[in-house]
Amino acid sequence: MSQPEQFGPPLLTFPEADKSPLSIRAKALVFVDPRSRQLREDMERLASRALPVLIRGETGTGKELLARHIHRASDRGGLFVSVNCGAISPAYADAELFGHTAGAYSGSVSSRAGWFGSANGGTLYLDEIGDLPLPIQSKLLAALENHEVTRVGAQQPSPVDVRLVAATSIDLAQAVAAGKFNERLFHYLSEGQLQLPALRERPGDILSLAEYFVGIYSVRLNLPVALISESAQQVLERHAWPGNTRELENVIHFALLVSSGEEILPEHLNLPPLVEPLAEIERNIQALLSEGSGSSLQGLKALLEQTALRLAQPNG
Repeated sequence: MSQPEQFGPPLLTFPEADKSPLSIRAKALVFVDPRSRQLREDMERLASRALPVLIRGETGTGKELLARHIHRASDRGGLFVSVNCGAISPAYADAELFGHTAGAYSGSVSSRAGWFGSANGGTLYLDEIGDLPLPIQSKLLAALENHEVTRVGAQQPSPVDVRLVAATSIDLAQAVAAGKFNERLFHYLSEGQLQLPALRERPGDILSLAEYFVGIYSVRLNLPVALISESAQQVLERHAWPGNTRELENVIHFALLVSSGEEILPEHLNLPPLVEPLAEIERNIQALLSEGSGSSLQGLKALLEQTALRLAQPNG
């Protein structure tokens, strides 16, 4: 099924000029798999609305890329400001987020707008929002609800117009239950949610992404564009991708460096070789039966139990 025209091409990427040096790592997303196409439809619908957005997904899936597209597809003319919550200093979190006046701290000779002030009229992206300290979560919610912030050292609040897009790789509902995340902030974020599936859950995207990375890194490394062999494609499609898109990008980059440049073969991917489960079961059963001992039946039972566990794994 082809991608509906109204939702644009199946490849989503940004030129280098659009990338903040702060934290963006994802390079591209594709929307070929049915789950990805549904995600893009949901994303396009949310982009034009004023709702806050919470993007949920594993590390390396491309959550920041989704957030940047939401900002670009909205009518907000301000900046997209990306902040890694895990990198915010607990001692200076107020000043980093909400800004400070000149002299508020020893050695601070000038005022700073903070992340909120920088995103005024635009979008503030908070990556791994669950890492924010609880006291700052309360102040963040107040700033969003009241549309104003008070800089450290200031006597009066300043108005701000900021749309929040946050991301998390954990279940925030569990964090709320454990008392580690502000319940009111969680409900505020729940108005607009997007679930970005892991790469293993959208297998239709794997080869399209791999081909994209082949093209990108062939140019960067000044190499001829290599073809991905059929056997290498099978390895790529069967791998569990615990590192998601970021891992796939690294695998293709490595493959181009060690291949002849004409064709990428399985040995160039540096991934575990494919093992056909049924063939492995047959070999092990034959080995057990050839023993001819009374323990063969018990061994066969144990083998079947182990195989069932292996098949339940993502790359089984």
